[in-house]
Amino acid sequence: MRKVGYIYDPVYLKHDTGEGHPERPERVSSIDNHLKELKRDLIEIKPRKATAKEITLVHDTYYPQEIMDLCSAGGTYLDPDTRCSIFSYEAAVYAVGAGLEAVDSIIEGKVERVFANVRPPGHHAEYSKAMGFCIFNNVAVTARYAQKKGYEKIFIIDFDAHHGNGTQKAFYDDDTVFYFSTHQYPFYPGTGSAEEKGVGKGLGFTYNVPLPAGTGDETYEDIYSMMLPDLVYHFKPDMVIVSAGYDLHIDDPLTHLEVTTDGIGKIVENILKTSESPFIFMLEGGYNLKALGESALITVRKMLTV
Repeated sequence: MRKVGYIYDPVYLKHDTGEGHPERPERVSSIDNHLKELKRDLIEIKPRKATAKEITLVHDTYYPQEIMDLCSAGGTYLDPDTRCSIFSYEAAVYAVGAGLEAVDSIIEGKVERVFANVRPPGHHAEYSKAMGFCIFNNVAVTARYAQKKGYEKIFIIDFDAHHGNGTQKAFYDDDTVFYFSTHQYPFYPGTGSAEEKGVGKGLGFTYNVPLPAGTGDETYEDIYSMMLPDLVYHFKPDMVIVSAGYDLHIDDPLTHLEVTTDGIGKIVENILKTSESPFIFMLEGGYNLKALGESALITVRKMLTV
């Protein structure tokens, strides 16, 4: 059995997106409830607040203060989809801080792998812009923090149904962070074509697999069992960070992919087989509460056993 850490905190419930918003507090509590049966096998880790300096490893110097001020004033819409409320800044810095605490726990030898059940999600957040339900880019900050701690080469895998435009942009000219994404295309946010491969020294270190609506288990199995392992093998990462977005599920209300819960289990299994380096999985999307909870449960089961 692998040493797997689990990060969750009620602070994530305080990010109020408003009535009827799909990115709602019940998402993380549903996952937490589904994982109850595994808690005895998990090492529970508390997140910490990321500092503004840590957040600006990938974001503009003034951006954290801007978000803090907007939240302190009562909240607002940061873009047509992304609402912040009075406690959203607090939840968001703890979401980033979960990734940082995951890295530290791995360094200290407490765990080999970590599942971070956090919100708000992060992979759409850009240098100085919130978008697509995301305020700070949790995974991107975690990758830069890991590099500061000595993990030189980071491989990011993003299986959310939406392309992680913010994460891609953060490392587009960088050959020390490989970004791999499978996603519905064309679809929000409009990025993620196969032609987007990086620039400068980062050319070839971005790899997008755009997929049409209706794509299901068989295609994902081919990608994650045949295409991905070769890329990871040749890159030889010191750490793998996964944007675990469960809106690729067939029952998700916002997307049009047809991956089953078992199919998600196979994706995770294939990811874990690619490397013996540490893994951090951070929650992104997923908007059907039952499918979300079951998908997280099968993910953590695989993390414990594969």
